[in-house]
Amino acid sequence: MNIEITSYNNHFKIKGILNRQNVYVFNKEFKNIFDKFNSLTLSIEGLTSIDRYGVNALAQLHNESISRQKNLSIIGMGCDDLYEHFKSEETAA
Repeated sequence: MNIEITSYNNHFKIKGILNRQNVYVFNKEFKNIFDKFNSLTLSIEGLTSIDRYGVNALAQLHNESISRQKNLSIIGMGCDDLYEHFKSEETAA
C-alpha cells in the first residue's frame, strides 16, 4: 500500500506507508502549507509503516511550524515503527 493523504480544511489524514519511495508525495502535499493555514491537524492513525525518511519529513514539518509560529497537531497512535523511534530518542536523551 502506498501513501494516501486526504484532507478537509486544515485536517489531514495519512493512510498507508510513508517511506523513502513516496516521501516526495508527503513533501509535495505539505509544501507551503503554512501559507494557507495558521493551524494544522495531522492524523497518523492510518499509518501502517514509516521509515526514517518519513520520520524526518514529519520532523521537518514540525520544525517549520515552530519557525513560522504556526500550530501543528499530530494525532493518533500511528504505527509501531514511529512509536519505537520516539521511544528510542527519549531513552537516548
